[in-house]
Amino acid sequence: MVHRALSPLRASSFFLFGARGTGKTTFLKSFFAREKVLWFDLLDPATEDRLARDPSALAHEIAAAPKGVKWIVIDEVQKVPKLLDLAHRHIESSRLKFALTGSSARRLKRGGANLLAGRAWLNHLYPLTHAELGGRFDLDEALRWGTLPRVTQLKAAAEKREFLRAYALAYLKEEVWGEHLIRRLDPFRKFLEVAAEANGRIVNYTGIGQDVGVDTKTVQSYFEILEDTLLAVTLPPYSRSLRRRQRKNPKFYFFDTGVASALVGRPGPPLAPGTEAYGRAFEHFLILEAWRQNDYRRRDFRFSYLRTKDDAEIDLVIERPGAPTALVEIKSTAEVRERDVRALRRFKEDFKSAEAFCLSRDPHRKKIGGVMALPWKDGLRELGL
Repeated sequence: MVHRALSPLRASSFFLFGARGTGKTTFLKSFFAREKVLWFDLLDPATEDRLARDPSALAHEIAAAPKGVKWIVIDEVQKVPKLLDLAHRHIESSRLKFALTGSSARRLKRGGANLLAGRAWLNHLYPLTHAELGGRFDLDEALRWGTLPRVTQLKAAAEKREFLRAYALAYLKEEVWGEHLIRRLDPFRKFLEVAAEANGRIVNYTGIGQDVGVDTKTVQSYFEILEDTLLAVTLPPYSRSLRRRQRKNPKFYFFDTGVASALVGRPGPPLAPGTEAYGRAFEHFLILEAWRQNDYRRRDFRFSYLRTKDDAEIDLVIERPGAPTALVEIKSTAEVRERDVRALRRFKEDFKSAEAFCLSRDPHRKKIGGVMALPWKDGLRELGL
């Protein structure tokens, strides 16, 4: 069994958000393995129907809970948001604690649901990291298929491919259409394909809208859905002015390399080192690894990208509280050379107190003109991730 890096604090009730298939239920069963827990699974149609018809039934069933129960788990709470009001009252009036899972905060936010006003701490669960997989981790497999728990358990390529196809379809049907997050499915389906093709690039809302046949505001709302359903992360452009960051378009990354591939209809294509596709997948993977570790370790680092008017670019700018800002270039090469760090060296002159890193597949540590070129695993550790 894989040991997850997530460690919710037990001193308080908590939310656990994560995309479908990241293993929230499995994690909580392990987390509460030595405790008595009263469990409500809203993915079970009968349970969802019973509590949706009469949310007060939750209070009656909690009152009848066996002696020694200290935790109440409500799995996929966004399906019956009214249950949060009851959870709030119990937290205020009893010693019971709640673990509340969800694959989307969007329905809760839009419905004005009670998010417990800080009485439940917030946690996220992601696809597996390289550290969680340990000796089972294979970089090329992760780039090709992603690291959702289920896909890492499958052996045959055909099985992984079919799983990812089914995942993409299930997301459309259950997470978006089933939760009434959009009015029309066909434009959103086309948007997903176009967005997956644009993965890792600066978002061009107008261009995507033209490709999909919808207006810019609709495209922006679609991207918000991806973020709220935890299927994407975005990197804002770096600027010392927060207002300027908000004026420019972000970079966009799907939450898993395999799912991104499946959404464009070619799950798990072979990736050859040295190709553009391999380089993009490697950058995508490392951005996600940094994002996940930052959250799990509660670092509160702030991530952005930097691009100048002449298209010089830094893949990742990491503002680290109590430490120098880090400029990070991601290269999939197996041998870092001076030409690979030229942009970093130029940018470092404008960031006098910053540290510069080049993360790659090169197994050797090097220092080139003030830039630390590191094997990517070592680089993440030295960045504090």
